[in-house]
Amino acid sequence: MTDSVVGSLVEQSTVETRVESGEAPDWVADHWRTFHEGLTGERSGSPFPCFFGAESVRDGEPLYTAVPSTTDPDALLELGRTLAAYLDTWQDHGDRTSLVTFFRPPADPLSEADYHEALWHILQFLHVHDPEPWPDDIPTDPDDPYWEFCFAGEPMFPTCRAPFYDDRMSRYCPIGLEVTFQPRALFEGLDVTADHEAGQRARDVIQGRLEEYDGVCPHADLGDWGVEGDREWPQYMLSSDDAQAPDDCPITVTRDHPKSERLIDDTDRVMSVEL
Repeated sequence: MTDSVVGSLVEQSTVETRVESGEAPDWVADHWRTFHEGLTGERSGSPFPCFFGAESVRDGEPLYTAVPSTTDPDALLELGRTLAAYLDTWQDHGDRTSLVTFFRPPADPLSEADYHEALWHILQFLHVHDPEPWPDDIPTDPDDPYWEFCFAGEPMFPTCRAPFYDDRMSRYCPIGLEVTFQPRALFEGLDVTADHEAGQRARDVIQGRLEEYDGVCPHADLGDWGVEGDREWPQYMLSSDDAQAPDDCPITVTRDHPKSERLIDDTDRVMSVEL
């Protein structure tokens, strides 16, 4: 049990309590308020495009953590422990339980290119310290339509919000980097993958709401996992300025395991959820 959102895995009610009592750091409180308002409020009369995500937040289903740095090894190791604990427990909390991760904002403003670099540094760090081998059925080549990021043996979709999205407000976070981790099994459980008719209908509805909410056409990189021509990795942090976005996936994935034993040897420090 812990009384801090930073470096812990906590329920939404705990985040709300810590923010309301003033126990959460100001940057965590700022993240929480803009995240909650963004997903449950409206923009120009339009609700947040992903109705699954919006309903989940309204129902208090997500789990949360806050990370004090995008580069400090100890902070990222703590994130690895928290992410592993989340993957072990998310289904006990609900079918739509994602992990919302708030990162402490930088002292000075970052460019879009800086945010892309920060995201891929975090994901590469997690891969290097992954306590489990890369799944046999997931390719290691990000140019394969069936590739997606994996950790602790679980394929997942990490989606980002950041301050540089001036005209794509569904991805806008004014505070700093925010990453929501969602396991592939979550989408499969809701039948919203591309190989289900319900999934295609849901995608059509969400894309229509995206255009209304953002006021611009859905991003050209949006697609579906496993569909030829679509790629997962550019969707994690959609580009705003193509000149600042990576042309090739900035992560190197191999099946060699373990690359590091720091998380494997640290199982006694795995975080538990505060109820």
